[in-house]
Amino acid sequence: MSFEADAIIERRRLRRNLTLWRITAIIGLAAAFAIVAASLAGTTLGRDHVSTLEIVGVIVGDEERDQALLDLAKDSHAKALIVTIDSPGGTTSGSEGLYLALREVARKKPVVAVMGTVAASGGYITAIGADHIIARGNTITGSIGVLMQNTEVSELMKKIGVGVELITSGPLKGKPSPFEPMDAEGRAAIRTLITDSYDWFVGLVAERRGLTPERAKELGDGRVYSGRLALKEKLIDQIGGMPEARQWLLKEKGVSEELPLEPLAYGDEDSLPDLLISNMIFGWVEKSLNMKRLTLDGLVSLWHP
Repeated sequence: MSFEADAIIERRRLRRNLTLWRITAIIGLAAAFAIVAASLAGTTLGRDHVSTLEIVGVIVGDEERDQALLDLAKDSHAKALIVTIDSPGGTTSGSEGLYLALREVARKKPVVAVMGTVAASGGYITAIGADHIIARGNTITGSIGVLMQNTEVSELMKKIGVGVELITSGPLKGKPSPFEPMDAEGRAAIRTLITDSYDWFVGLVAERRGLTPERAKELGDGRVYSGRLALKEKLIDQIGGMPEARQWLLKEKGVSEELPLEPLAYGDEDSLPDLLISNMIFGWVEKSLNMKRLTLDGLVSLWHP
């Protein structure tokens, strides 16, 4: 009897503990959603706002980004778009896709580009997709041009006794190759490719900045410009930053400075689970430890076109 009584008491104790854990879990879940709701209370979902898009680092093709911009063009609550750029460029095709998406947005609402430390090459292609370009006086911009690099190591391979046998379907297949010197035919083919992309780039600059093709080509010799020099050459419109972007939108387009800014959301990082994690964990860590993204300031010492 004593054994059965002890077993009954133990089962009751386990049930009480289980009930307590369930209540605790429910309270914790409710608290978590309350935290997220509070953090999202200031968002502009369903309200008029100014959208922002941050372009940082190397620009590559991104279908989700470009589609988000196409969707933004149809969003009646987004009254304008401010694109902040801190990029040395990237792939020509990726920059082209971003440019075309920005032009679709610009057909429906004003778009302003705000350059940061660097907005060169593909970063400049991004900027000319906007209606108005603003840069700091010491922003590095320009670098209008296209390049292809190839490291050729055939002599080194001979010294270490390594060879590569290459079988191709034609004389230009597999060129350029790191395993053999470039011949005249291969160099001419690559030059044709570079020239075609370059003419496209210079044509964009001439069209978007109101320059003659000849002047655009003179400015597009690959050199970089400071923001001040770019303003002088009409490659940008204004020296300043985000405040000047808001002022231009107000003065020229009637977009109120009181409208809140809303980052353009796209990609998996904006899903609800990630949003929960970023608000509940990483957001708290950043506030607690004051973690900031490390960047180079001013004129960069390392220039990578």
